[in-house]
Amino acid sequence: MPQLVFTDYGPQIVWLVITFVVLFLLLSKLVLPSIARTLGERDQQLQGDIARAEKLKAEAESTLAAYRQAIGEARAAAQAEIKQASETMAAEASRREGELAAFFAEKSKAVETGIVEAKTRAIADLKNVAGEAARELVTRLVGVAPAARDVTEAVEAVGRERA
Repeated sequence: MPQLVFTDYGPQIVWLVITFVVLFLLLSKLVLPSIARTLGERDQQLQGDIARAEKLKAEAESTLAAYRQAIGEARAAAQAEIKQASETMAAEASRREGELAAFFAEKSKAVETGIVEAKTRAIADLKNVAGEAARELVTRLVGVAPAARDVTEAVEAVGRERA
């Protein structure tokens, strides 16, 4: 095995150092700067993206706060309009209820007046019917027709006794 030959160690170490130096120079001058540049660009891009994301996050939070405020104002305005509409409807209902109550009171009064008039007419008609029936009965029983004034007085006398 050549690794175990001690006389070959010197040239192997020299070539090892030369190869190491050449590879080191190639890597440090050609490859590592481009890697460092790429890493730097990526770092700058990441920092820019993070800054942009923070800026967008702040804008989103301010937009969300404005949205919530607008929603709150809209709700307050809607509740105020609903309250005003309900008060208006309650006032209108109260007014209509008053008109309806007045209308029914007037109709009730007119109906009561009509009932009283109808009752008065019915009682008067009842007296006339009673008088005619009494006259007819007396005529059939006795055979002589009584005077209209006598029949009217008799019906009125009976009406006063019952009242």
